[in-house]
Amino acid sequence: MESFLRKFPAGSWTGFAITSVLYILWVIWHGNPWFLFGLAILFDLFLTKRVRWFFWRKEGLIKSRLAVELIDAAVFGLIAAGFLRIFFIEAYSIPTSSMERSLLPGDYLFVSKVNYGPKLPNTPLSFPFAHHTIPFTGRMPSYLEWITMPYKRLAGISGVKRDDVIVFNFPEGDTVVLQYPDQSYYALIRQYGREFIHEKFDLQTRPVDRKENYIKRCVGVPGDTILITGGHLYVNGIPEPDNGNMQYEYFIQTDGTGISDDVFAGLDIPEHSIKFNPARSLYELTLTDDKTDMIAGLPNVLSVNRYENRNPYSGIHTIFPFHRNYPWNEDHFGPLQVPGKAMEIELTTSNLPLYHRIITLYEGNDLEIINNNIYINGVQTSSYRFSMDYYFVLGDNRHNSADSRFWGFVPEDHLVGKAMMVWLSIDNDKSFPKNIRWERMFKSID
Repeated sequence: MESFLRKFPAGSWTGFAITSVLYILWVIWHGNPWFLFGLAILFDLFLTKRVRWFFWRKEGLIKSRLAVELIDAAVFGLIAAGFLRIFFIEAYSIPTSSMERSLLPGDYLFVSKVNYGPKLPNTPLSFPFAHHTIPFTGRMPSYLEWITMPYKRLAGISGVKRDDVIVFNFPEGDTVVLQYPDQSYYALIRQYGREFIHEKFDLQTRPVDRKENYIKRCVGVPGDTILITGGHLYVNGIPEPDNGNMQYEYFIQTDGTGISDDVFAGLDIPEHSIKFNPARSLYELTLTDDKTDMIAGLPNVLSVNRYENRNPYSGIHTIFPFHRNYPWNEDHFGPLQVPGKAMEIELTTSNLPLYHRIITLYEGNDLEIINNNIYINGVQTSSYRFSMDYYFVLGDNRHNSADSRFWGFVPEDHLVGKAMMVWLSIDNDKSFPKNIRWERMFKSID
């Protein structure tokens, strides 16, 4: 045995020992002891070297030393970046204004996977670093469903807290209308009818981990009761504190003169959020409270009125749960309790619209109503116990955000991670170098 050990340089043993310790810690975190067989691969990589893992290094296969080194670097980079992306941190960009002013279009973020625990891929066979579509192909899926894995999340350092800015897979993104990928399939069905959509358009189904990524602020955790009245959010009866970044839609009436571009630039109001009706001298702007006060103080401004939807039935086809028993809209919503794991509720045909999607799609049960009685998996029931935690999310730009008011709860297995930091911010309305928002770079997300 001693002579066998002496065959290998001390440095090889050191590398093997350090790598093995890190690998064993990862196996413990992952919770699957079968991965311990990977130690045999590490032993061969560092010591015995019986298997030619780096086949491109074979003598005569590639003559250029530089080419071999470039391949080595590329392979190591892909493996390391993929490992970091799955288990630790992922880059994400903000495409819309739904989180203004906390996050702006053109912000590039780092999203932590370790806060809530990394979610293992449901579809591990995929094109590297492509989410759901192979780049430049338009519609070709980036993943194969030959192997699918059940939902599993590794241990994280914290749970989801109220007011966290979270990234998640879009709950209504399981089916996509390929001609309109940015619109909810279910919203289109409610608007135009299932038969029309299925006949006229191409559809694609996606597993949970390949649904579109969304980013919103978590305002309700399991057990919370959500109520929005007059556009103001109450959680468990307590008004939501103003973080200074929430925006609402306002109508600005002037005396017939316009507001100069310099004023808008000074208030950092982007061009895409300015709507003006010259015939009525009326502006429609999305503003934070402090900017509302500044606009109201302009000498040519006669009035500033916040938009509020007071029509109780205006959201029957657009606002969750899309039922006449719940005449809610974006400014008057709830009360609604956020479900949690092991929480049991009384289930009736009256409140079933609130939980139908959870019971059937998210938690995989068969549900029927026969003679006004509820049957789950063939058994008549008057209650239901949830299997997962759920969350209620809103965009900080309250009148320009597709959030839980429009499609309901975010299931636990849809969570991707917590938004931590803006590492780059680019203003798409400006040209280089003025388009770089230097003041936002490396800014933590509150």
